[in-house]
Amino acid sequence: VVSAEAYDALDPSGNITIKWDVISWTPDGYVAVVTMYNFQQYRHIQAPGWTLGWTWAKKEVIWSMMGSQTTEQGDCSKYKGNTPHCCKKDPTVVDLLPGTPYNQQIANCCKGGVLNSWVQDPANAASSFQVSVGAAGTTNKTVRVPRNFTLKAPGPGYTCGPAKIVKPTKFITADKRRITQAMMTWNVTCTYSQFLAQKTPTCCVSLSSFYNNTIVNCPTCACGCQNNSTESGSCVSERSSHLASAVPGKSTNAPPLLQCTSHMCPVRIHWHVKLNYKEYWRVKITITNFNYALNYSQWNLVVQHPNFDNLTQLFSFMYKPLTPYAGLNDTAMLWGLKFYNDFLNEAGPLGNVQSELLFRKDASTFTFEKGWAFPRRIYFNGDNCVMPPPDAYPWLPNTGLKPVISLFQPVMTILASCVLLWANM
Repeated sequence: VVSAEAYDALDPSGNITIKWDVISWTPDGYVAVVTMYNFQQYRHIQAPGWTLGWTWAKKEVIWSMMGSQTTEQGDCSKYKGNTPHCCKKDPTVVDLLPGTPYNQQIANCCKGGVLNSWVQDPANAASSFQVSVGAAGTTNKTVRVPRNFTLKAPGPGYTCGPAKIVKPTKFITADKRRITQAMMTWNVTCTYSQFLAQKTPTCCVSLSSFYNNTIVNCPTCACGCQNNSTESGSCVSERSSHLASAVPGKSTNAPPLLQCTSHMCPVRIHWHVKLNYKEYWRVKITITNFNYALNYSQWNLVVQHPNFDNLTQLFSFMYKPLTPYAGLNDTAMLWGLKFYNDFLNEAGPLGNVQSELLFRKDASTFTFEKGWAFPRRIYFNGDNCVMPPPDAYPWLPNTGLKPVISLFQPVMTILASCVLLWANM
């Protein structure tokens, strides 16, 4: 049963669909192509990649695979001569790595299990492998669909529903002059829940503005607290002399290593209201990685703010509006430019990326009062980030901004008055 907690208001129809196409029959079973489609707009599967599991309905075995492999062979001792690839009742399948020999590949395979989001990189939002199944049915009426599908990406978070038999998939040949179809097709739908994925949040938001010296930091212990017995409490001081030996790759111990902060989040997004013009206003966004153990490749940000319908210019980030509700354009997806800043380095001097956004003002809605200039919600890589409480936002000074913004106008008015006075003397 799909968890109700998996519903995402900003991506209500997002899911990962696993499609099984039986493309031919064999003497004791069938050959199928299994394709995973990431229909989520902004959530992707990072390295070390996906792991797919299921339970066979009968006593099926896997004779061979292309484009992937099972992690264990299981007990195949009853087979003489040809030995199956896997005899486990509940096989676990992983993708092959880039660079796999061509005779072991099929289309859309061998990406190390990385599955990018549909909006950010549609060309790499699918992953396929081929499996030859034995000791199974050899007709549509005798084949039994597998049960209990599990998808790890690479940890928990996805809940998969039961396999449902659907209309056979149709395939168009390369010359587009002939259509073939699968012997049988079934689909499995998996949805994501942040509550299942991790016990604590993975990111937080801090705020600042040009009109107030206060910097509102991420809430204390937003992603866990220091000095407790849980994993979230382990951290390394930035000035620690043991930092070099503690970073994974330089030591045999390689747990997640966070820089010690008050919020203990792996990622912080800082929203700074930078400048105010007559018809525009400018925001600076900085994403900082506090994790010494992880680089974020193909990262993305989803930001909800009512002024995104008037976004005029964006620097060094890509942008696409997300409109989960018709007629409401207040949500933006942002990500880095390929080979430039789509790679967020681990904690350290290079562990941040930043951009500036220029918005046109709408006179009917624009204001700096009551925290309007700050985002309503921010996601990083599909996870909802912890926001500061609204009463902590940088407040607008009582004097307001109008005297500051229009300082030039009263000066010119006084000068004009002096000129007129002088002319009438």
